[in-house]
Amino acid sequence: MSFSYLVPMLLLHCFMAGSATAAVRNLTTDQSALLAFKAHVSDPRGVLADNWSISYPVCSWIGISCGARRHRITTFNLSHMSLGGTVPPHIGNLSFLMYLDISENNFHGYLPNELGQLRRLKFLSFAYNYLTGSFPSWIGVFSRLQVLSLRNNSFTGPIPNSLFNLSSLVRLDSRFNSISGNIPSKIGNLTKLVHLNFADNNLRGEIPNEIGNLKNLADLVLALNNLIGPIPTTIFNISTIIIINLVGNQLSGHLPSTMGHSFPNIQFLLLWANRLTGTIPNSITNASKLIGLDLNSNSLSGQIPNTFGNLRHLSTLNIRANYLTTETSSNGEWSFLSSLTNCNKLRALSLGSNPLNSILPPLIGNFSASLQHFYAHECKLKGSIPKEIGNLRGLIALSLFTNDLNGTIPTTVGRLQQLQSLVLDTNNLQGYIPYNICHLKRLSNLQLQRNNLNGPIPTCLSSLISLRQLHLGSNQLTSSIPSSFWSLEYILRIDLSSNSLSGSLPSDIQNLKVLIYLNLSRNQLSGNIPITIGGLKDLITLSLARNRFQDNIPDSFGSSTSLEYLDLSNNNLSGEIPKSFEILSHLKRLNVSHNRLEGKIPTNGPFRNFLAQSFLWNYALCGPPRLQVPPCKEDDTKGSKKAAPIFLKYECQNPPQEDLFALATWRRTSYLDIQQATDGFNECNLLGAGSFGSVYKGTLFDGTNVAIKVFNLQLERAFRSFESECEVLRNVRHRNLIKIFSSCCNLDFKALVLEFMPNGSLEKWLYSHNYFLDMLERLNIMIDVGLALEYLHHSHSTPVVHCNLKPNNILLDKNMTARVSDFGISKLLGEDDDSVTQTMTMATIGYMAPEYASDGIISPKCDVYSYGVLLMETFTRKKPTDEMFTGEMSLKHWIKLSLPRGLTEVVDASLVREVQPSYAKMDCLLRIMHLALGCCMDSPEQRMCMTDVVVKLQKIKQTFLVSG
Repeated sequence: MSFSYLVPMLLLHCFMAGSATAAVRNLTTDQSALLAFKAHVSDPRGVLADNWSISYPVCSWIGISCGARRHRITTFNLSHMSLGGTVPPHIGNLSFLMYLDISENNFHGYLPNELGQLRRLKFLSFAYNYLTGSFPSWIGVFSRLQVLSLRNNSFTGPIPNSLFNLSSLVRLDSRFNSISGNIPSKIGNLTKLVHLNFADNNLRGEIPNEIGNLKNLADLVLALNNLIGPIPTTIFNISTIIIINLVGNQLSGHLPSTMGHSFPNIQFLLLWANRLTGTIPNSITNASKLIGLDLNSNSLSGQIPNTFGNLRHLSTLNIRANYLTTETSSNGEWSFLSSLTNCNKLRALSLGSNPLNSILPPLIGNFSASLQHFYAHECKLKGSIPKEIGNLRGLIALSLFTNDLNGTIPTTVGRLQQLQSLVLDTNNLQGYIPYNICHLKRLSNLQLQRNNLNGPIPTCLSSLISLRQLHLGSNQLTSSIPSSFWSLEYILRIDLSSNSLSGSLPSDIQNLKVLIYLNLSRNQLSGNIPITIGGLKDLITLSLARNRFQDNIPDSFGSSTSLEYLDLSNNNLSGEIPKSFEILSHLKRLNVSHNRLEGKIPTNGPFRNFLAQSFLWNYALCGPPRLQVPPCKEDDTKGSKKAAPIFLKYECQNPPQEDLFALATWRRTSYLDIQQATDGFNECNLLGAGSFGSVYKGTLFDGTNVAIKVFNLQLERAFRSFESECEVLRNVRHRNLIKIFSSCCNLDFKALVLEFMPNGSLEKWLYSHNYFLDMLERLNIMIDVGLALEYLHHSHSTPVVHCNLKPNNILLDKNMTARVSDFGISKLLGEDDDSVTQTMTMATIGYMAPEYASDGIISPKCDVYSYGVLLMETFTRKKPTDEMFTGEMSLKHWIKLSLPRGLTEVVDASLVREVQPSYAKMDCLLRIMHLALGCCMDSPEQRMCMTDVVVKLQKIKQTFLVSG
């Protein structure tokens, strides 16, 4: 072999050897970045600990892939691995990275600027974490980026202009954040965009016309924002579009008359809950691929187009809650209905709350078996229900309530074998309830109330074992309640009120094991109230008023521990009010008036809140004067009075007049007035005791109930607590803060006269036996608390930090509206609501922010942290001080670990009793926990402000109500 041939071969070998050495060196750089990442993050499942080892080639590590040519890391996918902590900056050293996905983890805090070094990125997803801070502006350096997902985090601030440098972007998903500001007109620069989703943010202003430049757009989703103005006509010229979802904004104006001509591919047009006016353009029926059209809850008017039959793929048509009318032919047919019967795939048709003002035509029976939901309530329908309704064999729900329908219920409804809900109430229907209804074995909801139906209740109703709600009230039904009726052991609600039913209640009533609502009022029922009625443990509402029941009220009512409303008025009941009623801690309303009752009215438990109207017109009841009955001959309470300390009579200070109850009169109070109001500080009136004193229930001279907070002046800190509460409460005015009526202050006695909260504290409702708050009630309470804190932090002239937020300090009024109380260690800050101060006063362990607990530094962000803990506690029913939380395990950490598994292990079991809880409920809980963890960041700067917290929680509630 010649020398001239060997030289280039040697050079090539040296070059290849050098390249290999460089590749190893560069891969070692990548490996170092990964090991630094591993050391920085929390890894509770040990995924990285067990796999990322220098004993194995780095390109074989879990979640890592390398390029074939340069042997550098190109893919970093650690989604769904329960990793936590802040996002490490070391990822920025993976300079050949093209695919980065850390979604579905527990990362929090800000994104590091070092990520801006990843210039080769094509795919980037941070979805489903707890990331905060502004929408990252360095995102604009990724000129090759095709997919960007920030969904389900807590990003704030406006959309940065740098975003619109991403000329290769195909998918942009930023839903479920707190992004604010306008949608910039530069959105039109993203000409390759196919999927655009900014749903559930705080965007405002108008949708820019330039969005019409996105000629490749398939999905446009801007739902649940605060957008205003008209929908740009340019959107209706995007021929590639498949989904338009603009629901839940404040969009106005008309839909363009030509909107359907440029929509050859659209499948879903969702515009409900806006402020649109004008007519539904006939051109919409040219969008032949349309599957879902939802225009409900707008202000559309004019006639419903009679060409919907062109939409052969249409599955859902929802135009309810508008001002739409229909063209009616000489024989009473709806012109649009004839066309719609050609839509063989139509499953749901909702016309409700439109002034159709015509008869329901027989043509309704011409729909195909695919129709499952038909809603035409509140449409001013006249005439009778056509017998052809029985042709709709696939119908699941039929709603015709609140119309002017007359005639009888057609027997053909018995053919609707799939029917689960039949709602015909508030019409003028006559005749018997047809026995054919008993053929509907899947029926769960039957509402025929407020009609003119007569005759007996069909005995065969007992065969409807799926029945959960039965409403037959306000008719002319006669005879007795069939004995077989009491075998419906899984029914939840029964209303047979305002009929002419007779006979007695049998002991079999106890078979209705899960009943929560029973209204038999305004009938002619007689005999005794069976003692077995106490077996209805879940009963919340019971009305037997205006019947002919007699003899004693059963003592067994004390076992119906869920009772909230009980009306036994206008009967012939005799004897005493059972003492067992005192243990009905949920009882809010009681009416036993117009009977023949006698004896002493009980005084404890719920009786402390009842008014005189509950007991009027009885034979010989006695009790306290406020109930407008004679006093009892023997007062059993005399011996139980707690001796009160003796003080001179001191005058007390009153707050400004606008803070007082709407009392007819008000006079200056004294110590003796307070002593009388609390019955000598009787232990029976003791509502609770805290660190600095006790709270009593008091009744003022005019019968008004108040809470009186008496400070224990043997404690030095009680003086400061009293002064702090006075200073705060005299300066704040908000519906979700406890109200102060007056204060009594002297050297030997200090007390505050406060608004009385009849439903006690959130602590009671979360942890006391037989108390329960449903999903919506808990949401409402936490929104109320959030609004109170938002006011204290941002809307008050001098920012206030509560410092001691916990369930005991959240009180509930008669309407279950939450009021924040106990400002004994609160702090008023300077004029700047971001200012901080330092204190030696410590709050409750478990609720304190880290900087408060360690250094005594307080700021509004301390309350945000406590609010996050309270939010977690409210939906898990687990205290942060529970004995299970030891070492590194805390309430916050416990919830973080559960997130990838869907939260079912941690949420309050009573909220998810169903075998398969609804998606809406579980999604709501997931978003609540994400929000709570966002409030509980270790660094105050990373926590959200209460304004953003309230907005997000209100949106969570709105979404839950819409989809639940």
